[in-house]
Amino acid sequence: MNKHVKGALVFLLVGMALMVGFYYLAPILMEQQQVQTSDAAHEKGSISIGMDNFVGYFPLCSPDLKKRMLTAGYLLRCVDDKANYNQRMADLKSGVLNFAVGTVDSLILTGPRHGFPGTIIAVLDESKGVDAIVARADDVDNLDDLKAKKKIKIAVTPDSPSSHLLKAVGVHFGIPTLMDRAGGWRVDADGSADALQKLLDGSVSVAVLWEPDVSRALSQKGLKKILGTDQTSKLIVDILTVNRRFSEENPEAVETLLSNYFRSLKYYQQNETELIRQMSEYARTDEIQAKAILKGLRWINLHDNATEWFGVSLAGVAGAYGLFDTVEATTHILTDYGDFNSSPLPDADPRRVTFSAPLVKLFRQGMSGTINVGEDPHEGAAEASPGFPSLSDAQWASLRDVGTLKVRPILFIRGSERLSLEGKEQLDKAVEALKSYPTFRIRVEGHTNPRGDAAANKDLSRRRAEAVSQYLKVTYKMDPNRIQAAGLGPERPLPRASGEAQRAYYERLSRVELHLMAEVF
Repeated sequence: MNKHVKGALVFLLVGMALMVGFYYLAPILMEQQQVQTSDAAHEKGSISIGMDNFVGYFPLCSPDLKKRMLTAGYLLRCVDDKANYNQRMADLKSGVLNFAVGTVDSLILTGPRHGFPGTIIAVLDESKGVDAIVARADDVDNLDDLKAKKKIKIAVTPDSPSSHLLKAVGVHFGIPTLMDRAGGWRVDADGSADALQKLLDGSVSVAVLWEPDVSRALSQKGLKKILGTDQTSKLIVDILTVNRRFSEENPEAVETLLSNYFRSLKYYQQNETELIRQMSEYARTDEIQAKAILKGLRWINLHDNATEWFGVSLAGVAGAYGLFDTVEATTHILTDYGDFNSSPLPDADPRRVTFSAPLVKLFRQGMSGTINVGEDPHEGAAEASPGFPSLSDAQWASLRDVGTLKVRPILFIRGSERLSLEGKEQLDKAVEALKSYPTFRIRVEGHTNPRGDAAANKDLSRRRAEAVSQYLKVTYKMDPNRIQAAGLGPERPLPRASGEAQRAYYERLSRVELHLMAEVF
């Protein structure tokens, strides 16, 4: 090949390379030109949040927050994955999402398979009546009825907060039906409205619902609420998580989102009409239903996030680590229910999935014009203890028995009312469950087997019930008006199991039970 041909070939190849390069570079150059000649030139980046249309997430994807973030230089993108928590966690891990929302239980359930790619940086809201267990009154009167009835049918939406509510009740109250993971009791529903329809048409006796279907159900004759999240504490909690790498590389973006979120939250709390209108559009519901949902929801502002959930001390008063307690309690529920054999948290440590630094920094610095560190934040704050007025014996008798808390046998020194070390340990475990139900009163009932003198047995059962009551009051500073002790002796025996030896049966009859009691309105 002569040098002229060789030179022409080189020229041709160079020309082709330039053409290919221009083909690929042209869009990039055009995009750069578009950015530099538009308002996007001042953009700091985009932020993506994985969520669904649950109204509790509205402030985080609201028009007000989007405008605030745009002013700060960030384009906020809300990605609706139709409550596919597993995909949400996968997208958080891959970086498709920078942030994700969900309940604490959904994080613990889906996090392990993805290596817990995110950490909790804020508590968004707590269900305070949005979710409830509703039953046909003729079929089920209280939670103990679920223990007695073997063929009960319950409608529940899989992989939802409703499902977690049933798990918690099954664990805390020791209900065999609910603990049977493969049992025929479960009737899968396609959302709350479908669960309500199954309850109304009689195909199930119980349904787990969320608002506005809870209000709709309770307006129907013959339906009653067995237990709702307005009677629980820190059981169903929604949180905001951030991709670990994103929080390391973009601390300014994380702080900007948090500070503007709390500003938006206060804006909507001060402009309820606007809140209801926009919230109904977000959840695709009408304003009447939006108001019903709002009544059962407690949004958590910056002040409460810091002092109630992330342990920040204020004015010499130690803060509460509500988030740590919630993660730990939820892990125990899921483990006891059988979702895991042991804690799935990294090193079994709740702190490994929380990251308080951005929120605590905002709180310490204060947010001028928004939330002052020293002020009482908002009316919706739930009290740590509801306070219980004293009741007469007749008033105690009029209370509704919600259910018997699951407690392993509380042991006493033989023939006496003195609690053994093992008995105190069982009560300590029971108190962990009681923290989830702060609005209920507690009736401590002592029982014995029929052997021996009836009067002496009744007296012993009373003294043992009083010993348990005293332990709760003294050790855990429980309101004395919340607790009633009663000794019933052998008056209310348990049914004897098929094939159960008499000795084993008599040992089981000697027991102390903790009954949760509710006011009747």
